[in-house]
Amino acid sequence: MTERLQGKTAIITGGASGIGAAMVKRFAQEGAKVLSTDVQVELGRQVADEAGALFVEQDVSGEAGWQTVVAKAQSEFGRLDILVNNAGIVAAKSIEDIDLESWHHLLGINLTGVMLGCQNAIKAMKQNPGGSSGSIINIASTSAFTALPGDVTYTASKSAVRMLTRSVAVHCAQQGLNIRCNNIVPGGTHTGIIDAAKQVVPDIYDRVAAMSPMNRMGEGADMAGAAVYLASEDAAFVTGSDLLVDGGMLAVHPGY
Repeated sequence: MTERLQGKTAIITGGASGIGAAMVKRFAQEGAKVLSTDVQVELGRQVADEAGALFVEQDVSGEAGWQTVVAKAQSEFGRLDILVNNAGIVAAKSIEDIDLESWHHLLGINLTGVMLGCQNAIKAMKQNPGGSSGSIINIASTSAFTALPGDVTYTASKSAVRMLTRSVAVHCAQQGLNIRCNNIVPGGTHTGIIDAAKQVVPDIYDRVAAMSPMNRMGEGADMAGAAVYLASEDAAFVTGSDLLVDGGMLAVHPGY
């Protein structure tokens, strides 16, 4: 690896599996000191141990959990340079099926958790030795551009994350803080959610692959590579942006 993140420290949520696990491993390979969090404790510790990272159990929807995690990163590493708000869930319920409890639960993780992450990361990044600096990377979705009729809450949450990111990015820039905030927009990606869906939809891999004109699913490594770029100094003038990592999914006309 190129060690593009040498000397940097990172918090990555949802680091126990899928995209998050790929990022934990790749960031560590690139020289970053990584603190991974998840509610999947056993798997999260396993991934962190393999990568040489720290692991902390965290429910991202809770404010106290965020304060604990950021304080841990500061005490262990002395600074915070990167936050990846990766943790997220799906509901798989349409507007007619969604219940209020499921609505609030998903938004608590997918949206409130991202807001709390940004808020606490900015506070820590302002305290970095040498002055404020950092990169916040939020994970949006192509469903923030093209809606999922079967998952109204997920669609709403990822759309909101896109604009939250812009608000954070502009706020930090106008306050003179050297803190950037960007979205990664994955297309159909091979994760545990896709694997679980295969039990119900046997041809799910083919269906997801067909969403992209490249005719394959994205992999965690594809998203991790994009995150390394946004976390590195190569992206020093990139903020408030959407980095599409969707294999051309949003570029192609639906009729073709």
